[in-house]
Amino acid sequence: MVSQNLPLSGLRVLDLTRALAGPFCTTILGDLGADVVKVESLPAGDMTRNMPPFQGNDGVFFLSINRNKRSLALDFRKPEAHSILQRLISQVDVLVENFKPGVMDEMGLSYESLQAHNPRLIFASVTGFGRSGPYGTWPGLDQIAQGMSGFMSMTGQEPLGATRAGLPIGDLAAGLWIANGIQACVIERMRTGRGQRVETSLLAGLVAMLCVQGQRYLSLGEVPGLAGNHHPVGVPYGVYQAKDGPFNLGAAAQDMWVKLCSLIERPDLVVDPRFAKSGDRLANRVVLEQILNERFRTRTQQDWIQALVKIGIPAGPIYDLEQTFADPQVRHCRMVEEITHPTLGALKQLASPLGLDAFRDGSIRIPPPLLGQHNREILREAGYNDAEIFSFENTGTVGSRAP
Repeated sequence: MVSQNLPLSGLRVLDLTRALAGPFCTTILGDLGADVVKVESLPAGDMTRNMPPFQGNDGVFFLSINRNKRSLALDFRKPEAHSILQRLISQVDVLVENFKPGVMDEMGLSYESLQAHNPRLIFASVTGFGRSGPYGTWPGLDQIAQGMSGFMSMTGQEPLGATRAGLPIGDLAAGLWIANGIQACVIERMRTGRGQRVETSLLAGLVAMLCVQGQRYLSLGEVPGLAGNHHPVGVPYGVYQAKDGPFNLGAAAQDMWVKLCSLIERPDLVVDPRFAKSGDRLANRVVLEQILNERFRTRTQQDWIQALVKIGIPAGPIYDLEQTFADPQVRHCRMVEEITHPTLGALKQLASPLGLDAFRDGSIRIPPPLLGQHNREILREAGYNDAEIFSFENTGTVGSRAP
């Protein structure tokens, strides 16, 4: 299946992933036009199909990260399934897998053997901790990576201490990194004609995103503590308390700090030696927060947000998801699209955040597939005739949950 006028039109991707990091990667590729064939293991398919909560009979987790893909359901216990996989791999540009290290080798699908038959193949892997090293054989999950990467040690507030992010940020980060790496390999292959191996892990993906906090340790030996709801080094930049609740404010830059002091009618703070420069404000953050919150509690969130934005200081509310999806700017950005699902009917989905001319009519072309929904068309495209396909169906090598 070719998606016209999209950046990755014509790129064929075989998706052997499940759960989140790998499927998030292939969703990104699918959004950008790649033809993604999601191979699922019978009898149940991707484990997220059966994870609550459900919309109808479909797990919402699965629905959230499997748009723009087609599903082929194989019984991996059948020898014929392996020969189907071998044929498909010989015909695709990219293979993405997130099995534990060594599983692909055990299946006879090692990188070396596959590239020998398809030198243009880009072989992408996502693991928990990497394919080798002291933890190379460990099973990996998002929250484990959040803890080991140091991410959790900076997230949360006292007295609760380290806190996981409200989303599986380790899985999502790894999916973004590997999608980026795959596209870089595609560009490089245009010059060399050869594919290559690209990999990342949940752990590495988060460590690579430690940003200024990681550099603080590497450069200064400082071990950052819990950041809470405030920027680790910028002040004032965080959550402040208005009359009717909290709101976000970012005025750490010196010119913004001066504007803020004028707005709250405290020009004396600009020359107060405790707050005059950014380092001073960081050292005296607690006192400064008390002063600011005392003033902010005299007016509502919206009063302050409107006043701050008017003078060029970033500020905004703290929404729950109902408020987020009702927000006029979120609606303007078309972050929700609707597509027809074969059993659920009209299905609302999160859209790609990328602005492309090719997305003028939306980024979602294919709803999350039913298990094995596209078996026959995928097998026909691979060169199997109807008699062979019927044989696969009769022996249970392929199966489906058809609409």
